[in-house]
Amino acid sequence: MIPTEEVSARRREIEDKLKQEEETLSFIKDSLEKSDQLTKNMVSILSSFESRLMKLENSIIPVHKQTENLQRLQENVEKTLSCLDHVISYYHVAKDTEKIIKEGPTGRLEEYLNCMDKIQKAVEYFQDNNPDSPELNRVKSLFERGKESLESEFRSLMTRHTKPVPPILILDLISGDDEMETQEEMSLEHLPESVLHDVIRISGWLVENGRNQDFMTVYFQIRSVQLDRSIKGLKDHFRKNSSSTGVPYSPAIQNKRKDTPTKKPIKRPGTIRKAQNLLKQYSQHGLDGKKGASNLIPMEGRDDVFDIEIDAYIHCVSAFVKLAQSEYQLLTEIVPEHHQKKTFDSLIQESLDNLIMEGDNIVSAARKAIIRHDYSAVLTIFPILKHLKQMKPEFDQVLQGTAAGTKNKLPGLITSMETTGAKALEEFADNIKNDPDKEYNMPKDGTVHELTSNAILFLQQLLDFQETAGAMLASQVLGDTYNIPLDPRETSSSASSYSSEFSKSTYICKVLGNLQLNLLSKSKVYEDPALSAIFLHNNYNYILKSLEKSELIQLVAVTQKTAERSYRELIEQQIQTYQRSWLKVTDYILERNLPVFQPGVKLKDKERQMIKERFKGFNDGLEELCKIQKAWAIPDMEQRDKIRRAQKTIVKETYGAFLNRYGNVPFTKNPEKYIKYQVDQVGEMIEKLFDTSA
Repeated sequence: MIPTEEVSARRREIEDKLKQEEETLSFIKDSLEKSDQLTKNMVSILSSFESRLMKLENSIIPVHKQTENLQRLQENVEKTLSCLDHVISYYHVAKDTEKIIKEGPTGRLEEYLNCMDKIQKAVEYFQDNNPDSPELNRVKSLFERGKESLESEFRSLMTRHTKPVPPILILDLISGDDEMETQEEMSLEHLPESVLHDVIRISGWLVENGRNQDFMTVYFQIRSVQLDRSIKGLKDHFRKNSSSTGVPYSPAIQNKRKDTPTKKPIKRPGTIRKAQNLLKQYSQHGLDGKKGASNLIPMEGRDDVFDIEIDAYIHCVSAFVKLAQSEYQLLTEIVPEHHQKKTFDSLIQESLDNLIMEGDNIVSAARKAIIRHDYSAVLTIFPILKHLKQMKPEFDQVLQGTAAGTKNKLPGLITSMETTGAKALEEFADNIKNDPDKEYNMPKDGTVHELTSNAILFLQQLLDFQETAGAMLASQVLGDTYNIPLDPRETSSSASSYSSEFSKSTYICKVLGNLQLNLLSKSKVYEDPALSAIFLHNNYNYILKSLEKSELIQLVAVTQKTAERSYRELIEQQIQTYQRSWLKVTDYILERNLPVFQPGVKLKDKERQMIKERFKGFNDGLEELCKIQKAWAIPDMEQRDKIRRAQKTIVKETYGAFLNRYGNVPFTKNPEKYIKYQVDQVGEMIEKLFDTSA
C-alpha cells in the first residue's frame, strides 16, 4: 500500500496545478473579449474609409477622362504643326541652297555637302508625295547642278595637286631597302593632307548619294599620266646626270651612306662598260702587264649612253613597283573597295605597257645584234633579266587582283629575254667553233687571238649573272652534249641533267671545247710549225690563267675535273713542239756523223770540210731562228722565261760540248770565220727571243 502522506502530497500538487490552469483560462477569456472589441472598432473604421473613397472616385474619374482627351488633342495639334513645318521646309530648300550651289564647293566643301544632302531629301520627298509638283523639277535640277560641281571640283583638285614625283625622291624610295633599313619606311605624299581630305569626302558622297562612278575614270586617268611622267622623268634624269661613278642620289641618302658605311649602294650593272675596259686592257697588255697582245680588238661594244639606258631601265622597273605600291595605297583611301582593283588596273596600264614595250625593244635590238653575230649584245639582257627576276615577287604582289593580261606581261617579257639569251649563248658557242680562219686576221707574232680573249671575257661576264645564265640554260632544251675535247672520258655525264650548276659548267666546257677546236684549225694557217706551237701555247696559257683567276675553273670542274691538268699538258706539248724547231740547229753539232780523230793527227780534207759545215750550219741556223723568233711574242713573263731558260740549257750544253771538242782543232786557217759565238753569247741571243724591243 501507498503511504497516506504521499497520497496527500500528490493531491495537493494536483490541486495547485488545477488552480493555475483555471487562472490561465480566465486570462485567455479576458483577452479574447478585448480582441473582439478591437476588431469591431477596426471594421467600423474601414467601412467608413471605404465609403469616403468611393465618393472621391466618383468625383475624380470624370475629371481625369476629360483631361486625357485634352492632352491627346494637344499632341495631335503639335504633330500636325511639326509635319507642316517639315513639309514647308522642303518648299524652301531650293531657295535656301540655290546661291551656295551656284557658287560651288571650293573653300566650303562641308557646307556645300550639307546643302546637297538637304536637296537630296527634298527630291526624295517630292518624288514620294507630290511627283507632279513643279518644286520637284526645281530641286532635281539643282541637285544635278550640284553633283556636276562636285565632279568638277574633284577633277580640279586632282589636276591642280597631282604632280610627277621628282627623280631624286624616287631614287631615295628605291634605295630605301638597302640604305635605310633601320629607318622608317619612306612614303610619298601625293596630295596635301587637306586636299586629300576633300577628295575623299567628295568621292564618298558621289558613291553614296550621287550614284556616280565617273569620277573613278577621272581619277585613274589623272594618276596614270602622273605615274608615267614620274617614270619618264627618272629616265631623263639618268640621261642628264648619270656617270660611270654612279647615280646621283639626294643629299639625305648621301649623308646616310657616309654615316653607315656598311650599307651598300645600289649596284649599277656596268656590264658592257666593264667588258670594254677589260678588253682594252688586254689589248694593250699581256698577262704580265707588258705589251705583247697588241692585235686584240674589243668586241663590238656599247657606248656609255647605251649603258646608261640600261641603268635607267633597271631603275625604272624598280621605280614602277615602288610608285605603283604608293599609288595603290592612295587609291584605297579614295576609291570604294569593290572598285579598287579595276581602277588600279586601268591606272597602271600605260606605264606598265611602256615599260614592257621598252623591254621588248631591248630584246629586239639584242636579236638583231645576234643576227649580226654581235653576241656581246646578250650582255645587255642579263642585268635586266636578273633584275626582273629579282623584282618579280614584288611585281606579283603589286599586280595581285588585276586582270590576267596585266599579270602576264612581265612573265612574257622574262620568257622572251630568256629565249633570246639562251639562243645567243648557243649561237655564241657555235660561232666560236665555226669562226673562219682568216689569214689576215691571225696575229703575226703568235700571241693570243682576238677570238680567245673575247670568248674568255664573255664567259667572265657571265659570272656576274651566273645564276640567271644557269637558269636560262637549264630551262632550254639543248641540242648538244657540252663536251670539251680535253679528255673525252670525262664527258659522259648525263645530258638530261639540266640543273643550273650543271648547265653552267657544261656550257662553259662547250665554249672552251669549241674554242680549242677552232684554235687548232687556225694554227694551221702558220707555215712555221714552231710559230703554230707558240700560238697554241699562248692561247692555251691565256685560257688557263683566265680560268684560274676567276670562278670559271670551279664551274668547269663540275663536269671536267681534270680540265686544269689537261690544259697544262696541252701547254707542255706545245712547248715541246716549239723546242723541236731548234733541232735543225742542234743537229749540226751533235756527235753522230762527226769524224773521230786522234790528237796530233792531221785531219783529212773531208773531215775538215765536215767540221766547217757543222759550224756554218749551226751559226746560220742560230742567226736565222733568233731573227725570226725575236719577233714572236709570249705575253706571260713566267712562261717566256721558262721557255727561254729551257732552250738556253739545251742549246748551250750541246754547243758547249761541240765547241769544247772542235774549238781547238786545226780544221781551218780562219777559225773566227766559223767559231763566231762563244757559249755565253749563244745564251744571250736566246735570251732576246720573244722580245721585239731587243
